[in-house]
Amino acid sequence: MKLDQLGQIWLFNCSEGCQHTLAKKKVKISQITKIIITELSIQNISGLLGLLSSLSLNTQINKIDIYGPKGLEYYLFLGRKYSQTNFRYKLSIHVISTGLIVSSDFFKLYALINQVYSSCFDYYMIIQETPGRFNLIEATRYKIPLGPLYGQLKKGSDFILPDGYTVYGYNFIQSYNLGIKIAFLCNEGKRSTIEGAKFSTYLFYI
Repeated sequence: MKLDQLGQIWLFNCSEGCQHTLAKKKVKISQITKIIITELSIQNISGLLGLLSSLSLNTQINKIDIYGPKGLEYYLFLGRKYSQTNFRYKLSIHVISTGLIVSSDFFKLYALINQVYSSCFDYYMIIQETPGRFNLIEATRYKIPLGPLYGQLKKGSDFILPDGYTVYGYNFIQSYNLGIKIAFLCNEGKRSTIEGAKFSTYLFYI
């Protein structure tokens, strides 16, 4: 998942041949900052140690965060021990529990236990809606003076001008960008919802 606002790429699971797939998709592994594991199965983690070793070759990478179920930290410890591999960056391992696991100004990432497979986590990313841009050309056309009025119009406030003409704030704001709710589900048999504002919903089965 590419997060343009942060210039980051988040990887959900890391199967065998993952690096080949990323290269084929022209994804720069140097932009990977977080790796999220949904379940401790060989299908999901067989390419993890290889990818972490490749990331160690990039001197620009300072930190990698890995999120996953309990036992992931033990797997990585043994993998590093027996392969005698050292990483040049800081590797932070986060043991997942249900609820909010990552939060920023742009989005929130939640983890819930899958209702069918209790050993598997489903993840939900909610990207908040953003207000539309202020239409400066329209404000200039109405000869509205530059200043505090612009800030009020951006909030959608209405005003009555000295000549009695009513100015409606919504006329000066472009359409809101709806937030997006993205669900990463372990299987297609599950249905889940998260209450909130209006969202466009995308489902990815992994």
